Amino acid sequence: MAVTGIGGLFFRSNDPDTRAAWYREHLGIEAGQAGVWHQQAGPTVFAPFPSESDYFSEKQSFMLNLRVTGLDALAAELTAAGIPVERRPEWDTTDYGCFARIHDPEGLPIELWEPPA
Repeated sequence: MAVTGIGGLFFRSNDPDTRAAWYREHLGIEAGQAGVWHQQAGPTVFAPFPSESDYFSEKQSFMLNLRVTGLDALAAELTAAGIPVERRPEWDTTDYGCFARIHDPEGLPIELWEPPA
């Protein structure tokens, strides 16, 4: 017997319907009580960070990292939709890939990750 993957991510929201719609519209995730998102196979990192880490805000107990393809095009779409996208050259490496950061409508940090080819 073994764990075979992440079966769901459940988090509190002040406006679940609006937040789920944002994830559907901007990230293509079938979010919401009735939504089931069928992901593509690929690597998933499950990593506790030290409490003093500055990798993401100390106000958040976790950061959502989404694996993507075409990060440059997605970042341009998000920017055009008025969603601030943060990119830093030091985040991108040949070993780990390319990264960008956004926040959902309630401020949850989301890291967008395009793994290396």
